[in-house]
Amino acid sequence: MIAACLRNADAVGRFLSERGLGTPGRPVTVIASGERWPDGTLRPALEDLLGAGAVIAAMHQHGQTVLSPEAEAARACFGATADIAAAVTDSASGRELTGTGFAGDVAIAVETSSCRLVPVLTGRAFTAA
Repeated sequence: MIAACLRNADAVGRFLSERGLGTPGRPVTVIASGERWPDGTLRPALEDLLGAGAVIAAMHQHGQTVLSPEAEAARACFGATADIAAAVTDSASGRELTGTGFAGDVAIAVETSSCRLVPVLTGRAFTAA
């Protein structure tokens, strides 16, 4: 399991591609996790969809050309979003975080491919690959 987001999408996509992962013989599942509404129901999160799309776009850029329709849709959503920072800031979770004093966290979260770390779950903790 690898933790990915907008910040490390390129590093994760490169990491997976360099290891031959994300192919029909060695498939990868990219999950846009979302979050929960106060009543416990699923709350899709735009930043998670865009993060998943960014990872898939990076894998595609680094040589993985066979994509499922779902992966292609996430990649297309990422590619069609002209201003990632504005979209996430104006999303439900971006507005919520900004309104509760965490605008700085939102600004950091949308720094696309600004981090080269690839956190891999090893045992019960993530370590840098």
